[in-house]
Amino acid sequence: MTHHPRPILVGVSLKMYFGHVQTLDWCSAVAGVTAEHHALRTGAAELFVIPGYLSVTGAVERLRGVASVGGQDLATEDRGAFTGEVSGAALREVGCEVVEVGHAERRRLFGETPDVVRAKTTAALRNGLAPVLCIGEAAQGDPEDAAASCIDQLDDALAGAVAAGIVGRVIVAYEPHWAIGAAEPAAPDHIRTVCARLRDHLDALAEQGAVSTSSAVIYGGSAGPGLLTTIGDAVDGLFLGRFAHDPAALALVLDEAAALRSTDADLPR
Repeated sequence: MTHHPRPILVGVSLKMYFGHVQTLDWCSAVAGVTAEHHALRTGAAELFVIPGYLSVTGAVERLRGVASVGGQDLATEDRGAFTGEVSGAALREVGCEVVEVGHAERRRLFGETPDVVRAKTTAALRNGLAPVLCIGEAAQGDPEDAAASCIDQLDDALAGAVAAGIVGRVIVAYEPHWAIGAAEPAAPDHIRTVCARLRDHLDALAEQGAVSTSSAVIYGGSAGPGLLTTIGDAVDGLFLGRFAHDPAALALVLDEAAALRSTDADLPR
């Protein structure tokens, strides 16, 4: 069956690297270099940005028409006596479209268990947010083993939403724990193998009606300019961290996305 390729999805999480004013200045700079970018204007690429909580509303204003905005975490519940938590309902209310769930740092530093990740994934989908579901293996090893582990993590995270009949877009962010913060990303062949398996599994879930057909698999873990050109045949996009702190580097990744989709358009159908 002939179909047009889905947009290349490029996401950025700022973690806690920037202060509030610095974040807003960065958003303004990103809007400046990407607002008229060919990849975004033509629909070849789609951009999302995940700043710190305090900067979410300012980011929504500055990136309107350029990028969707998300939260770095959410509560398992939608309201109530949960001091310090931020609900998916509130994130959606202020204009968020995505929310990060289950990042390796949340699991390692804050003790998030698979049960918590499952509840947060359900909460995101319940509130119309696309979970950017971070999954990955702990130690470097065989890519087929890594793929099997990641598929298990994906199914477990979605189990609550599936049981409740809640269907929405899911963005699977494959981030091998050993590659996060490393000097280099995982090897291209490793990424291709794991992401291709995840892509096939996600497509099967979409066919079953368990997730939206707009769901995607992106790679994170020391991802930066140059990587998308190498692995673009096996992933739907990239999840960027510190390499996107320079807005010009983010524009370079969008250049790669435009080039990839231009190549796709030239292929026989």
